[in-house]
Amino acid sequence: MDRIPLTVETTDTRLAELVDGIEKIASGQLTTRIPVSCAQDQLDTVIAGFNQMAEELMTSQAQLEARVKTRTAMLMDAFRKMELMALTDPLTQLRNRAALETVLESSLAESASNGAPALLLLDLNSFKSINDTLGHSAGDTVLKVVAERLKASVRKEDTVARLGGDEFAIVLQNTPTERARQVATRIVVALAQPVTAEDTELSIEASVGIAVSKPDDSATDLILYADTAMYAAKNKANAKVVVFSPRLLIARQTYSAMAAELQNAIDNNEMVLHYQPIVELATGTLVGVEALIRWQHPRRGLVMPGEFIGLADEIGAMAGLSAWVLQTALAQLRQWQNTLELDPRFTMRVNISATQLQRPELLDDVKRLLMAEKIDPAALVLELTEYSMVTGNEWDLYSFRGLRNLGVGLSIDDFGTGYSSISYLRTLPVDGVKLDKSLIGDPSDSASQRPFIAAILQLVKSCNLATTFEGVETREQAAMLDELGCDTGQGYYLGRPVPATGINAAWLQGFRGSPWRAGQDHAPQELGSLHP
Repeated sequence: MDRIPLTVETTDTRLAELVDGIEKIASGQLTTRIPVSCAQDQLDTVIAGFNQMAEELMTSQAQLEARVKTRTAMLMDAFRKMELMALTDPLTQLRNRAALETVLESSLAESASNGAPALLLLDLNSFKSINDTLGHSAGDTVLKVVAERLKASVRKEDTVARLGGDEFAIVLQNTPTERARQVATRIVVALAQPVTAEDTELSIEASVGIAVSKPDDSATDLILYADTAMYAAKNKANAKVVVFSPRLLIARQTYSAMAAELQNAIDNNEMVLHYQPIVELATGTLVGVEALIRWQHPRRGLVMPGEFIGLADEIGAMAGLSAWVLQTALAQLRQWQNTLELDPRFTMRVNISATQLQRPELLDDVKRLLMAEKIDPAALVLELTEYSMVTGNEWDLYSFRGLRNLGVGLSIDDFGTGYSSISYLRTLPVDGVKLDKSLIGDPSDSASQRPFIAAILQLVKSCNLATTFEGVETREQAAMLDELGCDTGQGYYLGRPVPATGINAAWLQGFRGSPWRAGQDHAPQELGSLHP
């Protein structure tokens, strides 16, 4: 078919307008439209198609812009949510450490005009035992309650954060020292109100450290100061709230130096064991020893465990230290069994810490060491604190039963220091009880303590448990315990702790007979001189 030619009069401007419109559309002017003439010819048809195309392009552009706007809003909302999640503790919905540092830096930067902020750091003193005894679900419940009470104790402009575990922080805007102390005291009182978790009513104690900012303090400085004050509150008797002072930082630095020194001592084998006799009171026979750790300090000499055991636990060294004690004591026992004439009932007694008890490897370690040294499991007695025995969780009970099935002896140490009721003795998987020296009292009070001690011994023996009394310091105490039927004793009168090199055949000869028994012809001994 022949194409119909498009004819345009020379005075017609429509073609020029069409070309101009195309250029405008190409440049993005989608509102461009060309009027259709009355001619209704082919050029008008083209112009009408152009106008329709421009309309569709404008509609598409509008739709695209709407979609872009919606997607951008969605992305911004997602970003804000992600940012909030990154700055929020998921359990308590409080701010986290990163958010706290941001708020603190902002508050310090504006302190010249808005007033100096104060930082409170607080730690829950009993939280670990709640987790261990009632489980992590109960612990989570407690943390949520603590979070709500902290928010209720401060203003809207203040910031409450959870730093991790059972440690919380509060930034108090424009707050002087005395008001910060009042807020901290109010928080301690609020947290002490009973909390119910896993059908158990709990009372929460908190230690609070306060640091009020000074000019040129950074967020890092303020956190260090508040943390130092909190540490002082935890370690100072009856001090729930402590305000930072420079002397506390000196003490903290000294502590850090001691911690490093202790870790080096452990790494450099500066720890040694001394062994204190366990004596059968009816016969005076040596039936065992307790392994006691000492620190052979290069400058201070022999350091007693009371000065470093707590520090070792704080720096996370107790598990390794306890494992070393067990290995060293069993190796020493094997050497004595090979070279000395020991009583067939002779046992090595080793203290096991709550930290060691939590290690899944404990049972396997004990098995391995007993097999390596070819030692009968019955020759090892593990002494566990009364608290860890009574409050043990399921894993602890697994360890107890596993050790018992292995044939290792289990004894409750320091009995009488933690719980007044002894009804639980019938259910615990133990063989004996070591009664704390505080129960026997001062040597001069032995006679007055006799009825009390007799009642305790009778109750423990009714549970078919062997009894050992520690802290025997006089002949009169040994005689009284013997008469009351106590099985064994431990204390300076019966024998002081000695290094392994001091235990030989001559030393063993000293454990013959019981000079505290009535009718035996032995001269009274001076305190601690019966055995070296």
